Amino acid sequence: MLIRIPQLLTSAEVAHCRQVLEAAQWIDGRATAGEQSAKAKLNLQVPENSAQARELGEVVMRALGRNPTFTSAALPLRVYPPMFNRYDTGMTFRAHVDNAIRHVPGGGRLRTDVSSTLFLTPPEEYDGGELVIEDTYGTQAVKLGAGDLVLYPATSLHSVTPVTRGSRWGCFFWTQSMVKDDGQRRLLYELDNGIRQTRADLPDDHPGVLSLTAAYHNLLRQWVEM
Repeated sequence: MLIRIPQLLTSAEVAHCRQVLEAAQWIDGRATAGEQSAKAKLNLQVPENSAQARELGEVVMRALGRNPTFTSAALPLRVYPPMFNRYDTGMTFRAHVDNAIRHVPGGGRLRTDVSSTLFLTPPEEYDGGELVIEDTYGTQAVKLGAGDLVLYPATSLHSVTPVTRGSRWGCFFWTQSMVKDDGQRRLLYELDNGIRQTRADLPDDHPGVLSLTAAYHNLLRQWVEM
């Protein structure tokens, strides 16, 4: 399931992120890559433990918390602290699959069920740099507006095409979902959308609304892992 979330960040939040990142230290992006991914990765990123990464990570986490689409699609149990990267001219990330397990800074581990990329650069400011995602739904090239988010299964083979002009800045992170299976998450997401659309046309105590809502929660209860 690939979901686009427009304007996860407001224009003011994007501007703040860009201002903070302009003054940040950038290091080789291979510092946080696995053994196989490091061979395919050529970009820069802000150190995970830097003050800038922590500050902007909180901005992103607040935005996720107020966005019902992210909650419905990802069903988050835990979110890896957001990280920030950039692709300057000539940089790329060849096809790879994200590591299944990430060690969370400060302790603990997280299973990567859902990958997310948050775009921080307007698409007209750079050429290339498309996020190409390959999965059972086909191959899709994604290049969104500044502040827009895309989330997709971490099991997907994906890449970033070479940037040929300008610089592509973004944020990326992973979510461990309460529902591990992508097909089950998709069904719950579609059902949740249907419930919200039905509630817009019918009273909350309508038998159809009550039946759909009960089905959603009973499926969630059956599939959830805590």
